[in-house]
Amino acid sequence: MRVHFPRMTPAERQARVQQWSARMLGIMGVELVVQGTPPAEGPVLLVSNHLSWLDVTAIHAARHVRFVSKSGVRHWPLIGTLSTGAGSLYIERERRRDAVRVVHDMTDALRNGDLIAVFPEGTTSDGRELLPFHANLLQAAISSGAPVQPLALRFADAASGETSSAPRYIGDDNLLSSVWNTLRAPPLHAIVRFGEPQPSSGRDRRHWARALRDDVQRLRSQTC
Repeated sequence: MRVHFPRMTPAERQARVQQWSARMLGIMGVELVVQGTPPAEGPVLLVSNHLSWLDVTAIHAARHVRFVSKSGVRHWPLIGTLSTGAGSLYIERERRRDAVRVVHDMTDALRNGDLIAVFPEGTTSDGRELLPFHANLLQAAISSGAPVQPLALRFADAASGETSSAPRYIGDDNLLSSVWNTLRAPPLHAIVRFGEPQPSSGRDRRHWARALRDDVQRLRSQTC
């Protein structure tokens, strides 16, 4: 990134990050399965459930986007470097007013035609039941007039198709143990299922957040 990225066009950088992400999944013993249609171009705000540190890599392998991530991610070994190089926007969750700044940055990026992805649960879950969706970041789509596209993630045992908790990253889990559990697990599928884009005009963000949560839950139940 330090040597080659400055000489690349934005499209070349995006393609390189997507290639790296696919290779990273392969190293981890994870095969990508894409269902539905990823957005061809922006502006689009993608909203997804959040299970693991591996979510960003799986989505990037399916379609390069700019993520809104917690500020601590930028300091993670390797993953932080990839995240920053891929154009992530960082939010200080401990500072309530920082969400306002991030919404402004997202709005500008969407107006410039970017693809942005958020995890509106705000943290990872065990995947059995989605946490409530925070509505604040949806304001960027409403303000910019960009559509929102729901997507669902599921990690599954490649042989049985059963949901796998190997990559989970919740509660007292730490990054190293999660990576180790993923490496020692049987081969996995990372299933990324894209829903249909939804227009943002005339939306109330709180009602929309609840509806999008239902959409993501439904998409997740359809992954196979």
